[in-house]
Amino acid sequence: MATEQVVEPVAGEREQYAGVLRFYELAKRQEWQVRDLPWNDLPPIPEGKGSPQRRARRSDMWRSVLTQQLQADMLACEMASQLLNVAPDPEAKLYYSTMVQDESRHTEAWLKLINDVGGIAERDPYLDELAHMTLEADTLEEKVFQMQVFYERLIISRFRLIARASRGTVLEELCNRLATDDGIHDAANRLLPIFIKHALWRPKARAVIGRLMYERDIQRLEEDLQEGVKLAESLGLDVSDVELPRP
Repeated sequence: MATEQVVEPVAGEREQYAGVLRFYELAKRQEWQVRDLPWNDLPPIPEGKGSPQRRARRSDMWRSVLTQQLQADMLACEMASQLLNVAPDPEAKLYYSTMVQDESRHTEAWLKLINDVGGIAERDPYLDELAHMTLEADTLEEKVFQMQVFYERLIISRFRLIARASRGTVLEELCNRLATDDGIHDAANRLLPIFIKHALWRPKARAVIGRLMYERDIQRLEEDLQEGVKLAESLGLDVSDVELPRP
């Protein structure tokens, strides 16, 4: 259930933070609970067909997808908590408090979904590297840019892709909600090579698909990068020299 407005409209010298508070209020209105997902009405993931071996391979593939998303949101919890702690202004802290809540809720949902399909699969090493680089960034501006301009912006398209590939499942419903949440939240050269490795990385269960989808994945990365650059510029950040390095 959405939360009613709890912050009075800003006035005087705090007017410059009105935009931050608008995002805070929007995030509160968009709140949802894990119990709201159709756990008892839809299958958790697409149900495979064919022989038991083929269904098992397909299940392993989806478990690897879920594991990667769980890993990403657990790391996002750490990043959001860090931003909440270091943000200097009360308005920013209010906003980042909603991000911490969102990422924690996402983690809860992934944990429940993974438990329903057989447990955690192989971990993505490049996601750990991405998170470490963001958590160890020197300035608040770097942390915000890396997490919100690129990390979250680039992951939204992944949620949409997963949703399209899992029609009629709890997974589709969850990814659609996550795309909305991270769209509300919405580094550069040093971060991108690792993000590309993460985006192209596939565990053994999805290695064949990774080879088949390589060129399309590169095209999507280029499109997402351009959107990220536009968003950064709208925030007053000059990232015009950012290019997509080829792995």
